[in-house]
Amino acid sequence: MNLISLGNSDMEITPIGFGAWAVGGDWKFGWGQQDDSDSIGAIHQALELGVNWIDTAAAYGLGHSEEVVARALEDWSGPRPYVFTKCGIIWDDAGKVDFVVRAKSIRREIEASLKRLKVDTIDLYQMHWPADELEETLEGWAEMAKLREEGKVRWIGVSNFSAEELEKASEIAPITSLQPPYSLLKREIEKDVLPYCGKHGIGVIVYSPMGSGMLTGAMTRERAASLPKEDWRTNSPEFQEPKLSENLALVGRLREVAAASGRTPGEAAIAWTLRRPEVTAAIVGGRNAKQVKGIIGAMDYRLSGVEITHIEGV
Repeated sequence: MNLISLGNSDMEITPIGFGAWAVGGDWKFGWGQQDDSDSIGAIHQALELGVNWIDTAAAYGLGHSEEVVARALEDWSGPRPYVFTKCGIIWDDAGKVDFVVRAKSIRREIEASLKRLKVDTIDLYQMHWPADELEETLEGWAEMAKLREEGKVRWIGVSNFSAEELEKASEIAPITSLQPPYSLLKREIEKDVLPYCGKHGIGVIVYSPMGSGMLTGAMTRERAASLPKEDWRTNSPEFQEPKLSENLALVGRLREVAAASGRTPGEAAIAWTLRRPEVTAAIVGGRNAKQVKGIIGAMDYRLSGVEITHIEGV
């Protein structure tokens, strides 16, 4: 399996990493109820199939995802994977979330994440979202650079940044990686963000390459209509008309291309994101071992130009 260097780091990662968003369970931006044993089984399955990094965040499940990742790794006897997490979304005792990247807040967050993950150092620490005010974003980024100097984190990255925000943050400290949303349903970063990262050697690990489940091949009109109310996707236009019909037609094209190679639509959707030279790797979530097994094959799946044209409906 090919390993790829992530940005300016010494980490060589697999083309797919395990995303632990859904394993956090029920919270404001969650995917509904989740069984921890299924989550641990999904993580173990990904590692058994060769994945060598896990991406989580303090906010996922309000700390629960990090705890589940730690439990999964306690029971794992193979090579230890890299563990990436994020800061910048905090919550109160009532579970109300807020977006804060002030230095003092990040300092509190890192200590909590280290404790939940049961580690002394985090491999990649990422700012989950930039603040509305650039001044706050840069204050937080400067603090993350200090955390790296202190050895609490090995490398630092960002998530959901614009090209302008990447430029400003880079003036304070080098950015190892960017984590943006990217899929056939969300292509905005192609305009300036991906070119910026390619030019400046910033690694890109994209999230939601399967459109938050829409492009897996398992989503149907009926399933979209029956998502539990606590699933954040019930408020997404992509899972409602008129976008729903367009997206299901896109899945049909993914299925046609994937079937010719004995692959799944989800694998084709992931491979589509990996076609870009600026994209280092893709984050792929799974709520159980079976789901993981059906998509990890995308690590060695590459699409031809003709297949890409057909998928895009050109």
